[in-house]
Amino acid sequence: MADIVENDAAKPLLNAGGEPLKLSDLLDSGWKIYEEVAETNEPLASSDIQGRVRMGLRMLEEASRMVAQLDLFSRNEELEEIATTDLKYMQLPALLGALTLKQTGVDRRPEIIQAAKTYFVDFLRRCKEYDVAPFQMPKPTSENKHQDSASQNGLAARPPSHCSSDLVAMAAQRQAKIERYRQQKRLESQLSDVRKAVDRGQADEEVMRSFYLLNIQRWITVCLEEIESIAQELEILKNMDGLKRGGGGAKQKPQNRPPMKPFILTKDAMQAQVFGAGYPSLATMTVDEWYDQHKKRGVLPDQGVAQKMPHQEESERGDEKDTENDNDDDASVQKARDWDDWKDTHQRGYGNRHNMG
Repeated sequence: MADIVENDAAKPLLNAGGEPLKLSDLLDSGWKIYEEVAETNEPLASSDIQGRVRMGLRMLEEASRMVAQLDLFSRNEELEEIATTDLKYMQLPALLGALTLKQTGVDRRPEIIQAAKTYFVDFLRRCKEYDVAPFQMPKPTSENKHQDSASQNGLAARPPSHCSSDLVAMAAQRQAKIERYRQQKRLESQLSDVRKAVDRGQADEEVMRSFYLLNIQRWITVCLEEIESIAQELEILKNMDGLKRGGGGAKQKPQNRPPMKPFILTKDAMQAQVFGAGYPSLATMTVDEWYDQHKKRGVLPDQGVAQKMPHQEESERGDEKDTENDNDDDASVQKARDWDDWKDTHQRGYGNRHNMG
């Protein structure tokens, strides 16, 4: 890559010898900067990286102006009529769009992605005119807005046929995305093989032409993917802008509210009565009152053996009944066992000889 001297933005870029850079040098240098920025591990928002991005954009923009002045591409000619050395300049809009997306700045983000989309669409339109590869141009923004407004009318008002057509369109879009991904991987594999010959300097004109065409076809898939991502990002930015505008009003002052009363952590008042209020209960009687109450019942320790309470007597009677029932159960169990033993040693009808003659 030729040494480049940074100068005023309005002046042409110069090399170390003070001469303007050639078209091929501008493209190669801008392309190299893009690859370095795309592969770097440094933060994209760093001043060094953003400075290189701006420098690369200046080079590619200058190269685009020179291509327009030289009128290298015309709608009246076919792809085969373009010189091999000129094919690589078809990638300029795609490189400009990709490097434009490397710019940072939250406030400038809508402007950045719109500019990148313009570059991508210009590149795809040129490839479509020359029939470089079979692909479908992305729909204009106006059609997308029309479809979005139609979809916002509600699914209930739309006949089932429209819903099924939307599902078919979504399935077709997904299949096209998968096919683009496969095609991009296939092109990258072919490019890696051809690039080896180009880097070794053993590529003839046919190999170089194949190398440039493969690069252009790969950029087609990249641009289609980037345009879809840009559409989604624009929608997100629009929603964020709406949220900011909606929340930009003056904040209301907090109203003076009366102090909150203590509350019981139970579902209702009945549960509070049964299970308690959730904290220690308050005292209901004094110690003297408690002593007098237990003295009347005769259950105090200093009154000797405590008298049996009615419920204690009932409990003892119940225990006696349980003991009697247990004894009855033992007798019935023994009787059943004796009967089983007797049936084992005596046949059915034993001793019943009445009226047998």
